Amino acid sequence: MRLTTLILNLVATTIFATTATAQPSADAIYHGGHIITVDDKNPRAEALAVKDGKIIAVSNKADVLKLKGDSTKLIDLEGKTLVPGFLDGHSHFINCLRLSKQANCFPPPAGPGKSIPDVINAMKKNQQQFKIPKGEFIIGYGYDPDATEEKRELTAADLDIAFPDHPVFVQHVSLHGAVCNTAALKKFTITKDTPTPKGGVINRKPGSMEPEGLIMEAAWLPIFTNMPQPGEEELLSLFKEGQMIYAAAGITTAQEGATSANDLALLQKADSKGLLNIDVVAYPFIVDAKTIMKINPPETFGKYANRLKLGGIKITVDGSPQGRTAYFTKPYLTEGPGGEKNWAGEPMFPKAQLHDFVRFIYDNKLQLIVHCNGDAAIDLFLDAHQSNAKDRTADLRTTIIHSQFVRKDQLQMYVDYKIMASFFTEHCFYFGETHIKNRGKEQAYFLSPMKTALAMGIRCQNHTDFNVSPIDQMFVIWSAVNRISRGGEVIGPNELITPLQALKAITINGAYMYKEETRKGSLEVGKLADLVILDNNPLTVKPMDIKDIKVIETIKEGKTIFRASK
Repeated sequence: MRLTTLILNLVATTIFATTATAQPSADAIYHGGHIITVDDKNPRAEALAVKDGKIIAVSNKADVLKLKGDSTKLIDLEGKTLVPGFLDGHSHFINCLRLSKQANCFPPPAGPGKSIPDVINAMKKNQQQFKIPKGEFIIGYGYDPDATEEKRELTAADLDIAFPDHPVFVQHVSLHGAVCNTAALKKFTITKDTPTPKGGVINRKPGSMEPEGLIMEAAWLPIFTNMPQPGEEELLSLFKEGQMIYAAAGITTAQEGATSANDLALLQKADSKGLLNIDVVAYPFIVDAKTIMKINPPETFGKYANRLKLGGIKITVDGSPQGRTAYFTKPYLTEGPGGEKNWAGEPMFPKAQLHDFVRFIYDNKLQLIVHCNGDAAIDLFLDAHQSNAKDRTADLRTTIIHSQFVRKDQLQMYVDYKIMASFFTEHCFYFGETHIKNRGKEQAYFLSPMKTALAMGIRCQNHTDFNVSPIDQMFVIWSAVNRISRGGEVIGPNELITPLQALKAITINGAYMYKEETRKGSLEVGKLADLVILDNNPLTVKPMDIKDIKVIETIKEGKTIFRASK
């Protein structure tokens, strides 16, 4: 009996030891190229294995190949480069649905709008393409008056000549306003008797109170939140195509950075129907926050339903520097958008209201992302943070979106209060000359100062603010590494960062902002298999060639969601 028991125990021990040391066979193994892990403990690898949507090995090829089973796919990168899936540092995901039926009015190289006639022509083509009937809106996006040949503002009169039978508006490149024709102004009930709200802009015809066309900031906000758009069923049908804008750029986690109650309801319906193939983190805009939180209480934030989660709340403190509505401590060198003299911009909300907003968010223990461009806007927010955070130095993952014209003394407060910055280095290219004209070279050269911020220990993200600029993560990296303007000037040579630092800004640092650094942002065992295959290595090509690197394939949790056509 003792011998039988001994044999059974020996067999059981052997089975247990074999089971404990057995390794699962991988679903896929990637090898034969450059693997950039963005993991400082293991920066390079020869191969990577995936099982059930997660990474199970990142090591030398011989060890990883031990996980090969009968059904394992061996994927030869053929010299290409594998990196973590990109996390969007700030954009407006919901816009990817609407843009498919709007006119691209960006200036080159992103679009055709190098002159006012070109902008109008793009709108005409849009009307013809979609056969928009009389009386219905024609909408454009990406219009930049500083990049047009005329160097003047588009007006309602320009649009009236071309579109006598349609309400029309062209969104300013900042996304903080639009130029409307007369029919659109009537639709929005903007007249000579409409007062300009505090923190808003309604351009008037010279010598008159008649609106001239441009509406921005607080005057635009109520229109923006109720913009004309397709019906729900049509919008839901656009999700698959719209997401490809992100997936084609290698983005596996996107941000919806100022979500209205209506847009959140649409996103939640799309998510419940399984229409999202990338993760989306939504930040309800503060004016809709209380309405949204009646249905989505604070305890539901920070958790994915399927591929959608509520990350926190968004506040906008000021406007855009290129639109001359950002709020500064010193005046612009140029006039305000309405011809104002000695103009320094204005905050979107009064100080007391901003404090109320910040207190509400912190009291509900929610993450806050806050749009600040000018240094006066940053001062306003830092004061609100100091006054309303129960623990000023708590790791709240508060993020100041843009932080374009932050001062170094303010960056030190970011450090002290554990505040992050999501920079926008593409401004160097798209608006570099404009910023020099408006703010002077010294301040423009400290635009989105990533090198200084990183040296001070600040976790930095970088973003496109889509659709202020197109979704293109290689261009995001390129702009941070080179900081070249349209005219070829280096906007802040002391702020150039390395390609690896620029890659981290859109991978592991983005994951940290979303409180997902333990599951995304680097190629480590146990993390999601969110991967991107590039046709070249951003760490080894010439810095000026980074923008030419193409995304070959985007993989979300082990499944390909985008593959470039050959």
